[in-house]
Amino acid sequence: MTTQTVSTDLLSPFDLRGLKLKNRVVMAPMTRSRAGSERIPNALMAEYYAQRATVGLIITEATAMSTQAIGWQHTPGIYTLEQVQAWKQVVDTVHAQGTPIFLQLWHCGRASHSSYHENSQLPVAPSAIKPNEEYIHTDTGKQLYETPRALETNEVPLVVEDYRQAALRAKEAGFDGVEIHGANGYLIDEFLQSKTNHRTDQYGGSLENRYRFLKEIVEAITTVLPANRVGVRLSPNGIYNDMGSPDFRETFSYVAKQLDAFGLAYLHLLDGLAFGFHELGEPMTLANFREVFTGPLIGNCGYTQETAEAAIKDGTADLIAFGRPLISNPDLVERFANGWALNALPEMDIWYSFDKEGYTDFPTYHQ
Repeated sequence: MTTQTVSTDLLSPFDLRGLKLKNRVVMAPMTRSRAGSERIPNALMAEYYAQRATVGLIITEATAMSTQAIGWQHTPGIYTLEQVQAWKQVVDTVHAQGTPIFLQLWHCGRASHSSYHENSQLPVAPSAIKPNEEYIHTDTGKQLYETPRALETNEVPLVVEDYRQAALRAKEAGFDGVEIHGANGYLIDEFLQSKTNHRTDQYGGSLENRYRFLKEIVEAITTVLPANRVGVRLSPNGIYNDMGSPDFRETFSYVAKQLDAFGLAYLHLLDGLAFGFHELGEPMTLANFREVFTGPLIGNCGYTQETAEAAIKDGTADLIAFGRPLISNPDLVERFANGWALNALPEMDIWYSFDKEGYTDFPTYHQ
């Protein structure tokens, strides 16, 4: 079975601020929970990324940049020397195929639970506002969400420093760059959005103040890495983790315009609505961001080969990140190139099996 799409643009090379990409297909960051309870990358993870290294750029799964940042089972970290050493085997296997790889830096913020933290400390957030969600998965099963503790003003720079240290460790591990996870209702997104940021200090209130936390993180990381090796991910339309603010369009236009001044590697946007939409106005599109951000744009969320090709061809996007299609199709690029049918995606529960099932056991087209 074949399709008629010819991905001449999607599969063309791209110069990402001096980083040569063999095509414009990006592996989106996807939490896969294979790092074990010690949160140390392993050979299974290296195999998983290596299987998918025909893409132009890999962005790793969200990676906790400190113990305070943890909020998900069996996800990897980048806060110990042992983790740094373990990440090197992943980086090396991907680099062996000529593919650059960025590490996504993650702080879960209020989307966490006290059971993940030493002495059962509450999750932290910009404000003490509990997510309006049913439950969170923890090592002891499903738990009710808790009201987080608002970070004190003098604690915020300590979190910024954690990001800088994590970027330093990512550099030591050999990553080509880092992506700052500012999307999906995690800590940075919580600071950016008026729904979750009710602070009255210099990190809350005005757009400038709500952006300050992300600004300081970018400034700190770019003392370690050049700006053209730092990306930022945002989700202006997203509802995940109980997000969505009435002033979303004003907020994210402002944030993107401010970020443009840094000369970042890219801005990565969940512009698609497949992950949920807050319905607080017309959804923001890549074209909206083109008006305020002059650097490379990555589109993401629900793209097909056809819609990705169209976005590249008309100049709306420079790169397209694929998530779920890359879970079940390690050879996605080859399938796009040859018009081959895609494997079906299995039920979601096996995505997080903690083992090879639903992870490294998907066949390539010729197997």
